[in-house]
Amino acid sequence: MTHRKGTAVDVKNVTDMSPEQRDRALCDLLNSELICALGCTEPIAVAYAAALARLVLGCEPESLEVGCSGNIIKNVKSVTVPNSGGMRGVEAAAVLGALGGDASAALEALEGVGEADIARTLDLLAQEGYCEVTLIEGVPNLYIEIKAHALGHVAEVAISEHHTNVVRCTRDGVPANQLCPAARGGDVEDSCSGTCALMSAVQSAGDSEAPAAKPLEGLTLDIILDFVEGGDISGARESLERQLTLNSAISEEGLVNEWGAEVGRTLLATRGDDVACRARARAAAGSDARMSGCALPVAIVCGSGNQGITCAMPVATYAEELGIEGDRLLRALALSDLVAIHVKSYIGALSAFCGVVCAGCGAGAAIEWMRGGSREQVGATIVNTLGNVGGIVCDGAKASCAAKISAAVDAAILGADMAQAGRGFRAGEGIVMGTVEETIASMGYVGRVGMKDTDVEILKLMTGETRL
Repeated sequence: MTHRKGTAVDVKNVTDMSPEQRDRALCDLLNSELICALGCTEPIAVAYAAALARLVLGCEPESLEVGCSGNIIKNVKSVTVPNSGGMRGVEAAAVLGALGGDASAALEALEGVGEADIARTLDLLAQEGYCEVTLIEGVPNLYIEIKAHALGHVAEVAISEHHTNVVRCTRDGVPANQLCPAARGGDVEDSCSGTCALMSAVQSAGDSEAPAAKPLEGLTLDIILDFVEGGDISGARESLERQLTLNSAISEEGLVNEWGAEVGRTLLATRGDDVACRARARAAAGSDARMSGCALPVAIVCGSGNQGITCAMPVATYAEELGIEGDRLLRALALSDLVAIHVKSYIGALSAFCGVVCAGCGAGAAIEWMRGGSREQVGATIVNTLGNVGGIVCDGAKASCAAKISAAVDAAILGADMAQAGRGFRAGEGIVMGTVEETIASMGYVGRVGMKDTDVEILKLMTGETRL
C-alpha cells in the first residue's frame, strides 16, 4: 500500500471565494481528510508517534513513557491493534510501533510489522516498567506524548489535535530536523540516512499551529450542494475512488469472515435483504473487521475509519440499487463526506459524542440526493437524523462501534424517508432549530460542551476509577 499523506487546508471563508476557488478548496479539504489508515486511528497514531521516537532515538528504546489524553486512552483500551496478533491497549500500540513501525508511513505505520516484532513486543510488555502509560489532563482531546529512552538519551514526540499533527519531535531537546549522524555520536546506531528529509517535514509540521476545528469558515449545506451539483470535483476524484475501493474491501471482509461481534452478518441473516438492510450491514461489517484488528487499510473521514466507512458504504449500496455510477456516484460520496466533515467540525476531534452520527447524516443526505430529493429534503434528512440519534455516546473504539454504525445509518435512512414524504422534526422540538445550519450548530454545542463531563465520567468507569 502506498501512503499518501493529506495536505493541510488553510482556514478561509468559503463565502468569499469564486466558484473555481471554492471547488479547489473543497477538493483540498476532501484530499486532506481521505487519507489511508491501518486499523483504528487512535492506536495507529500512538504507534506512529512511537515509531517516530524510535527513529529519532536511533536505536531500540530501553524504556518508553507514554502520556495520553483521556479520549486516546478511551479509544485504544478495547480495540485490537492491527498486525499485533490480537493485542490491545496503549502499551501494545506504543511498543509495537517502536519496534516494528515505519515512521514514514504515518497512519499505516504497522503495515510491515512481522512475527519477530510481535514476539519481541510480547516479551517487553511482560517486563514490569518497560512501558509506563499516564493520563495527561489539560491537553486537547486528541493528544499523545512519547518519550523513548536509551543509553542516556531521550527522544520525545508529541501529537496534538489531529492524528498526524506532530507538534514536538526532539532528541535530547534538539529538534529532529537539526539532527544528523555526526550529532548523534557513536553510541547509537546510525539510522538517520535517508530520513533527514522526513524529520525536517515532521518538524515543519510541528512548527505551525494545529488546524482549526472548522477548516473552511462559512461552509454550509447549500455551498456543499453547489459544489456537488455543478462544481469541478476532479481534484478529489482519486481520493473518492480510493475511498470506495478500500472501504468496500474491508466491508466485504467483514461480511465473509467472522470478525468482532459480527453485526453486519447478523443484520443480513435476521433482517432480510432489502436495500436499507444491506446499507446498514455493509457499513457495520467494515467496522466489525476494523475494530477486531483486520489489517486491511481504510480511507478515513474526520480522522476516523468508522466514519469513512459509514460515509461510503450506504451510498455505494443505494447507488447500486438506483443504477447510479461514475461521476454521479462520486459526487454523492463527496456530499456524504463533506456533510460529515461539516457536522463534525462543530464538535471537535474526539469527544463523548459518537462521530458515526455525523457520518450517518452525510450518508442520509447523499441517499436522499441520489433519489432526487430537493435541497430542503436533503437538509431535512440531516435534521431528522440529528433529532433521532444525536445523543449516542462514544465509550471507546471496540466491537460495539459496528452496532452504533448500524443505528446511525438506520436513523439516516428513516430521516431520508421521512423527508421524502414531507415529514420531519420541527423547530422547538428538543434541540431542533429553525434551519439545518442552526440544528447542526445546536447539536455541535451539545457534543462539544454539554457532553464534556460525560466524557470524563465514561473514562472513569472504563478505567475503574469509578466503581458502582
